[in-house]
Amino acid sequence: MTYAFFGGCKISHDVPHYETSVRSVLQFFDIPLTDAPFTCCGYPMRHQDSFASIFSSARNMALAGQKGVDIMTLCQCCFGQLMFAAHRLKTDEVLRNAVNSRLAVEGLTWDGDIRIRHLLSVLHEDIGMEKISKMITNPLTGVRLAAHYGCHALRPGHIVRMDNPLAPTIFEDLIRAIGAEPVDWGRRLECCGHPLWEKNNGVSLYLMKAKIQSAVLSGAHAICTACNYCQIQFETVRQKETNDMEGGKPIPAILYIQMLAHGLGMAQNPLEKGNRRNKHG
Repeated sequence: MTYAFFGGCKISHDVPHYETSVRSVLQFFDIPLTDAPFTCCGYPMRHQDSFASIFSSARNMALAGQKGVDIMTLCQCCFGQLMFAAHRLKTDEVLRNAVNSRLAVEGLTWDGDIRIRHLLSVLHEDIGMEKISKMITNPLTGVRLAAHYGCHALRPGHIVRMDNPLAPTIFEDLIRAIGAEPVDWGRRLECCGHPLWEKNNGVSLYLMKAKIQSAVLSGAHAICTACNYCQIQFETVRQKETNDMEGGKPIPAILYIQMLAHGLGMAQNPLEKGNRRNKHG
């Protein structure tokens, strides 16, 4: 199965190690990626111009359709937006006709045949836990990780359909596959606060601090993410403002793919200081 790689707008600039790690790991498991001239998924426009938002998603899906490949994205906002747009286009004939009329100018069409996959699903379903476990040469024995799902991977459940939105297990399965231990923590399904940053920074920081505190109390060594926006929220300037917690050293946030790359012997341990942005992530 070849996937069209959908990086979104943030990854190449803010978390390039996310993409580097994913490309290396998927190549290791013989899952080819192809590139397409994708643009923004349309998520930032959802509440300003609904048609422009849906059209942006539809155009990206049509570009993948030209190549005859499904889309794989690393960004949960992109994943949720593309799935939402596909749902709207399938259920609203008037909208679908209007979008396809605009796409026809470029010789494109949205026909609904393209699947949208998130990285977690590709790892869990296409590769599988058994194969991942067998290939681990550096098991993360004794490492306790707090799986942070993020909002758009799970909700709305009837649209994204990646896992049970109230009792998901896919992320914990992937953590066990690399030899680590997923912790049970009270705020694992709550928002990281990123959507509110620069709109209400106080609430954004409160949500993030509450999540970090919950992870600390669970005994986790790190918060494990699979979304660039969530990673940015935990790991950049916002976390620097949590100097009132754990002696001014809040636990780190680590992208799951970095942990997997280490487990496969492709990268140094990202939990060790200075290794969080190494060659393979």
